[in-house]
This record gives sequence, C-alpha cells and structure tokens, in this order.
Amino acid sequence: MSKADSIPFFKPSFTSEEEEAVLRVLRSGWLTTGPETLALEKEFAAYVQSPYALAVNSATSGLLLAQQAFGVGPGDKVLTTPYTFISTATSAVHLGAEVVYADIEADGFNIDPQAIERALTQNTAIKAIIPVHIAGLPCRMSEIMDIARHYKVRVIEDAAHSFPSKTKEGWAGNLADAGVFSFYATKTITCGEGGMICLNDQQASERIKRLRSHGIDRTIWDRYTSNKASWLYDVTEAGWKCNLPDILSAIARVQLTRAEEFRAKRAAICAQYTKAFTENPITRELIEPPPEGEGHAWHLYLITLQSDRIKGTRDDFGRMLQEKGISISMHFIPHFSFDWCKKRYNLNPNDFPNAKRRGNNTLTLPLWPEMREDDVNRVIEAVISTSKAMIRSRP
Repeated sequence: MSKADSIPFFKPSFTSEEEEAVLRVLRSGWLTTGPETLALEKEFAAYVQSPYALAVNSATSGLLLAQQAFGVGPGDKVLTTPYTFISTATSAVHLGAEVVYADIEADGFNIDPQAIERALTQNTAIKAIIPVHIAGLPCRMSEIMDIARHYKVRVIEDAAHSFPSKTKEGWAGNLADAGVFSFYATKTITCGEGGMICLNDQQASERIKRLRSHGIDRTIWDRYTSNKASWLYDVTEAGWKCNLPDILSAIARVQLTRAEEFRAKRAAICAQYTKAFTENPITRELIEPPPEGEGHAWHLYLITLQSDRIKGTRDDFGRMLQEKGISISMHFIPHFSFDWCKKRYNLNPNDFPNAKRRGNNTLTLPLWPEMREDDVNRVIEAVISTSKAMIRSRP
C-alpha cells in the first residue's frame, strides 16, 4: 500500500488561527522570545493554576532545568521509570547525576509507588523523583508525594503526555514541586517543538529564567524594551540555550485555547477503539486495552498483546498493520534495552518484569483529533483482521 493511502500515526490540527498567529509574529519584526512567549506563560499558568510557568524549547530542556534549579548535580541520583522516553533519564546524566530505576505497575504503564519506596530505602543519594504520566493517565501522585515528603526528596512530574489532565487533586503537572509539559510535534497541543515548566517555588523560577538563556540576568525582551541600556547584563552562572521563540509561542497560544476540544475528540476515538476490541471475541482474547482513569488526557492509545496467545511477536503484529496501511509506534522501548543504558548501569530486565512485559508486547495505534470515522474504522478493522491471523489456537 502506498504511503499516501496509509493512515498516519499522528497529524497536527491547525486552522487559519495558527496561520494568522505566525503571520502576526513575522509582521511584528520580533521572532525570538518576547511578548508572545510572555503571554503564553501567563495563559498556561492560569490554565493549570500554577504560580509560575516558564516556556522552554523542549520538555527535555524543561526536565534538565527543573532538576538543576532544585540542586541536582554530581554525586546525586534521580529516580524514574525505565518505561519512558530516554530524555527523562539523560536529562539527569547531563547534570552529572546518575539514574535509579523503579518498575511500573502491573496493571498499567505508570511508575509503581511501592517500587519507588523500595528504591528510596536502598539508596540515600536519590535527590529527586521523576514520575511519568504515560499516555496521559496521571500517576498516583498523592501516594508518590507522601513518600517523597517522608524521604525529603523533590518530585518533578514528566507531564509531556498529560495536558490537559485534571484530577480531584488538581492539574497533572501542578501536583508536585515542578511539572514539565511538551509541545512537541505529536503532543496534545503542539507548536512543533517546545515545552513548559510549571512550579510554585519563586527562587527556582528565577533561576530557571536565567539558566534557560545562558545564565544571563536579563531577558532579551527586557534588554531591548526597557530604559536600561540593552547592552548591559551580567552572567550569574553557566546556563543553557533553552528559550522558546515567539513564532512557536504564538502557535502554542492558539493550540492552548483548543486543548479541551482536542482532548474530547481523542477520548471519543479511544472509546471507539476500546469498545470494538472488547466486544470482538478475537481481540478480547488477544488484546489488553489501555487502563482508564480520572483525568486521562488520552494522548496515546496503547494496546498490549497477550504473549501466550499470539503466533509470532509484537513486531510481527506491527508489520502486518503497516502492510495494511496503518502507521503505528511503540511507547516505550524500556531503557534497559538500550546499549547506552546497558553499558552504564548493567541492568537486568528481569528486575523490571512489568516494564519488560509491556516493552515486549505493546504498540501504539494512530490517534489525533481530526481522525475521520473512516480512519478509525480502518484501524479497528486492521487490528481485528491481524488478530485473527495471529491468534494462537488453544490446545
């Protein structure tokens, strides 16, 4: 099947409003971090009810800056899950820290609070925990925060998947010491690249403002719009280049106004998937749909194949879907599978049985807000027909 006939894994949802936002910035003559970014920060902070929101050029940068602002550095360790994108871990390593891993829950994809506590009792060098809200379902944050307070460690939510996610406790990404969101090309709202750090610590917020722009004590917008001489500034510490330009912030501002609309559309598609797979006798036996829960943003739709019922492997299943014109992805390849992690930490996958099972048997189906009914039905039909071809007969 030609690529043109395939259903893509994701497509961004843009309208003339995003186009006009880009043109507005181009016509203004100011492209880098400035009034659009300042407005985005205020609007995002109000949305998730956070005292401070700081725009950055990626969620990876946000994780790095949040950890650095809380003092993570050489000699420290950061606890996270092996079932996440690699930058959740490498952001700590770039600061000179090392990573400790805790397994995910048996019935889901998020980090297990009990595994967190076991790791903390065994390692006093852990300075921060980074729970990841996989696919948009918030972690058990109240339990995690109780554990963190007991052991006096910081918690930074990797909220790249979880906007907008609201529970009775509040907004995901605003339930800990800091939360980091993503505006990457495939995320729930997007401007191509970008992210946001939300936190309630004024001192850490002021430090991140400097760190994201080379450690300079004045923003570029302030330097060129205030009465103070634009060429005068100080560098207070060695920083990074992590600021978000206005042309991307303008797009993100429009997307922010559509976030709940997008979430509702994704949730409806996911409900169709789950209904179809649980009602069909073949897929009901072969496929485990993703867990549901309060505040789910439905960023991704992950299915887990029952390994004892499939002929072949998850990869074989994925290739058959691709041959039918269904683009798929994998969230996630566990860190203990990567050469870098193997060499650095010599991890045994059997120490993380839940992450190992998901890593071997899970794949991600197409999902984006403007999927047509025909697209959704094609995905469902392809999954069902592939399941029929690959299900193992019972003895």
